[in-house]
Amino acid sequence: MPVLASLTDRIDSRRVYLGSAVLTGLSMLGFALLAEGFWTALLFRALAGVGVAGTYMPGLKILTDRVPGADQSRMVAFYTSSFGIGSSLSIWSAGEVEALGGWPLAFGVAAAGSLAALLVVLVCVRPMAPVSPAPGAGRLLDFRPVFRNRRAMAFVLAYGAHCWELLGFRSWIVAFLAFSIALQPEGAWTWRATAAAAAINLLGVPSSIIGNELARRFGRRRAATVVMLGAAAMAATIGLIAGLPYWLVVILFAVYGVFVTADSATLTAGSVAAALPGQKGATMAMHSFVGFLTSFLGPLAFGVVLDLAGGNENPTAWWLAFAAMGLGVALGPVALARLGRNGDGLDDARRAG
Repeated sequence: MPVLASLTDRIDSRRVYLGSAVLTGLSMLGFALLAEGFWTALLFRALAGVGVAGTYMPGLKILTDRVPGADQSRMVAFYTSSFGIGSSLSIWSAGEVEALGGWPLAFGVAAAGSLAALLVVLVCVRPMAPVSPAPGAGRLLDFRPVFRNRRAMAFVLAYGAHCWELLGFRSWIVAFLAFSIALQPEGAWTWRATAAAAAINLLGVPSSIIGNELARRFGRRRAATVVMLGAAAMAATIGLIAGLPYWLVVILFAVYGVFVTADSATLTAGSVAAALPGQKGATMAMHSFVGFLTSFLGPLAFGVVLDLAGGNENPTAWWLAFAAMGLGVALGPVALARLGRNGDGLDDARRAG
C-alpha cells in the first residue's frame, strides 16, 4: 500500500490506478471461481486488498494532480463521498444477487464494478507526462519528512481514528440490524438488514460533502472535532437500542451514520492540503496506510469485544462493542489538538475558497 501511493510522486497516478483496477477485478473473479477453502480465499482477498490500496489514494492523486487551486477541497469531498455510493451498492447487490444466484455470482458482479472503473479512467482521464521525482520527494518509502510534518500527521492520525469507527460500523451494521429484527414482536414492520444498511451507508455521501462545506466555513480542525465527539457520544449508547421498534432503530442508525461519515472528506482534504511540496504522494500513502490499518483493526476489535462480552445474542455485548468504536474515534480530536496546534495547512477553509 505505501509503495503504490508513494509511487505517485514519481509516475502518473493513472498508471498505478489502471494496474490496480485490473488486479482488483481478477481477484474478485478468482474468489468467485477458484476459492475452495481458507487459504485460497485468503489469497484472493489479500490481492483484492492490494488492488483497493492501489486505486483509492492513487485515484485521489489523479484528481488532485488535475484539479489544483481552491476547488480541490470540494473535489476531494466528492471523491471520498463516492466511496459511500460504492460500498452501499456493494452491500445491497451482495444481498440481492446472492439470493438470486449464490455468493459466486455476487463476487462476479463486484468484478464488473472494477472493470467499469477501469474503463472510465482509461477513456476519460488523459495521461500525464512521466515525471521525475519532485524536489523534496526524497527516497521512495522514506516517510521521515511526513512524520515531521505535524500538521499532516494530525489529520493522518485523526483519519485512523475515523476509519476505526467507520469500518467497525459498516462491517457490523447488518448483523446488528438482523439482531434487532429477531427481537421484534411478530407482525412488526421490518426491512431487510442488507437493504437498510445500504440505505444508511448511502447517507454518507451527502454527509461527507456537507461536512466538508462546514469545514470550509468554520475550519477543518474545529469541524472534525465536533463531528468526531458527536460520533463518540452516539457510539456510547447506540448498542442499547436493539429492542426498540425497528423503524426507530433504523432512524437512529441513520443519524449515527451521518456522524460517522461527516468528517471523512474533511480529514482527507486536510492531509492533502498540509502535505509538503514533493511529499503529497508519500503523505497520502501514510494517510491510507493508517486508515487501512485501523479499518482492519476496528471491525476485529468489535468482534473480539462482542465475543468476550457474551456473544451476538447479548444486548450488553453489542453496547460494549459499539462503545469500543466510540473510544477509538474519540482519540481523533486528541490528535488534532496535540499535533495541529499551529493550524492545518488550509484549516481555515475560508482561505481555500
